[in-house]
Amino acid sequence: MERHDLLHEFPEYQKRIHELKVSDVHFRKLFDEYHELEHQIHRINSGIETTSDDFAHEKKAKLLHIKDALLEILKQ
Repeated sequence: MERHDLLHEFPEYQKRIHELKVSDVHFRKLFDEYHELEHQIHRINSGIETTSDDFAHEKKAKLLHIKDALLEILKQ
């Protein structure tokens, strides 16, 4: 199962991601939340965790929302 961490999603922003993780508390909070959700979704998709389809869809929607917010910050 493919992982979707931010460094693989946005390789062109690798340096900026690192800088913001260190300097921007809001970015770091979103980054950590994204990473946690991505890990949980990976476990669900891999069959390690079982859950309802609604729960999985809710987590994926939240992940995309956070990803969009992080991208907006990265583009600034």
